[in-house]
Amino acid sequence: MAGGARTEPAAKWFAGLMSGTSLDGVDAVLARFEDLAPESDAAHAVAADETVAVGALHHHHLPFPAALRAELLALQQAGGHDELARAARASIGLSRHCAATLAPLLEATGISPSAVSALGAHGQTVRHRPEDGYTVQLLDGSLLAELTGTAVVCDFRSADMAAGGQGAPLVPAFHAALLGTATPRVVVNIGGMANLTLLHSQQPVSGFDCGPGNVLLDAWIGHCLGRPLDADGAWSASGCVQSPLLEQMLAHPFLAKAPPKSCGREAFDLHWLLSLALDAYAPADVQATLAEFTARSIALAIGQHAPATRAVLICGGGARNPDLLGRLRTALANCTVDTTSAIGLDPMHVEAAAFAWLAKRRLEGRPGNLPVVTGAHGLRVLGAVYPAPPA
Repeated sequence: MAGGARTEPAAKWFAGLMSGTSLDGVDAVLARFEDLAPESDAAHAVAADETVAVGALHHHHLPFPAALRAELLALQQAGGHDELARAARASIGLSRHCAATLAPLLEATGISPSAVSALGAHGQTVRHRPEDGYTVQLLDGSLLAELTGTAVVCDFRSADMAAGGQGAPLVPAFHAALLGTATPRVVVNIGGMANLTLLHSQQPVSGFDCGPGNVLLDAWIGHCLGRPLDADGAWSASGCVQSPLLEQMLAHPFLAKAPPKSCGREAFDLHWLLSLALDAYAPADVQATLAEFTARSIALAIGQHAPATRAVLICGGGARNPDLLGRLRTALANCTVDTTSAIGLDPMHVEAAAFAWLAKRRLEGRPGNLPVVTGAHGLRVLGAVYPAPPA
């Protein structure tokens, strides 16, 4: 470097790891965030103290081995044998898989573990019962720190739940910091479950789980055809929606529950689906009805809680399902429906990026929850920190 030139401080990288309800594997991102000047409606941003842009982002996905996926799925069912030991072993397996997801990403980008300020890892939810005051995400933070050589932030939900909140959804805070509210819109994350973030300048940022995303679609095709998912929504597109069955689905009590609210497989799973007497319907028609149910439940939630919405952004695995997107565009006829690619962020990267950002918030000692979303008594700094091992 020429004499007298000033060296800029090294950019801070944060990693995010996400394994969702769909149990398809782990998404890892390396992200660098740029703090922006607060916009005029900063009071609606998270904790009224930050708006950010994603300055750079790299991504890698590693599918779960069949045995690990099967065990994580089995642990989501109550009453299993030897659950404590099995959960401990699954936490170790998941942590090793998380490390194996991050390692090639670091290698491909040439970013050393020492350049990563922290790794935010959600862990795998196996029980979510906020009505009973608990939620369980499997992960061994100490092991993950040892394997990756980076500080790990995990257990993001506990502080919010201790303050009376649902512990979820947590991504609306990231959506608010990333997008602000100057442009009214709704962000819909369609993972295993679906959740909304309502970004409107005339009201505080809010959000909630609105019902199933891909979880029932995946469960039904797995039950009938032995496939893990309905690729491109091809099977649902081949069927016909059955109105009586759709009305049964739309009568699920969770949909009528007022926010704040969150849900998991405890509310929507194959057991509930099979209770609807499906023998009268062709399997492809059930799949079509499930896709319509997901689209309608999202549209109903937007219509009830943000009726002025004219722009909707989709992220998560549901963004890769053209049949589901088509149904959403029909159900939300007064809105433009795009994926987050329209704002330069791949739909499959958003949730992992959110946990990278939450790790950043934790290291800065800044709150990461939105009480209006989760129902907590106030803002809380989220996550437990496991330091990087000595070099």
